[in-house]
Amino acid sequence: MRIVIFIYGMVSYALGTASLLYLIGFLGNIVVPKSIDSPPEGAAAPAVLIDLILIALFAFQHSLMARPAFKERWTCIVPKPAERSTYVLATALMLALLFWQWRPIPGVVWNVEHPVGKGLLQGLFWLGWLILFASTFMINHFDLFGLRQVYLRLKGTPYRPVPFVQVALYRFVRHPIMLGLLMGFWATPSMSLGHLLFAAATTAYVFLGILLEEHDTRQALGEDYEHYRRKTSMIVPLPRGKS
Repeated sequence: MRIVIFIYGMVSYALGTASLLYLIGFLGNIVVPKSIDSPPEGAAAPAVLIDLILIALFAFQHSLMARPAFKERWTCIVPKPAERSTYVLATALMLALLFWQWRPIPGVVWNVEHPVGKGLLQGLFWLGWLILFASTFMINHFDLFGLRQVYLRLKGTPYRPVPFVQVALYRFVRHPIMLGLLMGFWATPSMSLGHLLFAAATTAYVFLGILLEEHDTRQALGEDYEHYRRKTSMIVPLPRGKS
């Protein structure tokens, strides 16, 4: 059973990583066979509705499976070491559904053609994804994606949660992963109506997700996290008063 759980975790990790890499190509209109600005497939109004439903389905899955109450019930069905891997796998599948069924919406909101402006926006796009990936390693990348849990189970070592730390970017912002995502969503030289819809809807979900996550974290860590929250910015690294 241990080896089965480990292989399951490895497959989930690979699919989760692949879906994240596809998201970069999807938003950047690079390499992938279907992107956010592929040729439109129908009328705009149905496309808006379908796209919003896809984003809502992803948001529902991503938030529901992250809640402690759901995890407690879910691990009565799924082995506890595989819970995080299952979350990663479900997220990858929901993203795959979004990529597959996304309806591009034509129309240009902005189009930056000046080489300096275009280069700046492209640089911010790639910087955002760099911040995202780097931030996962500043805490524990392999725990975040479920590999540490299945590896410890394979070894027969009891799982211990990763301790709460304030390192690197986490000393300045509480959610650098979300900062990277937002940069990846919005930094583009050519913003179509479909891309704008995606960026606006997912940005709203990012901030909702942060509120839910911080509520759970305060419940788990108490005053330690509350002190950290008071002295550190949520997304943008701005100076905060000491407390």
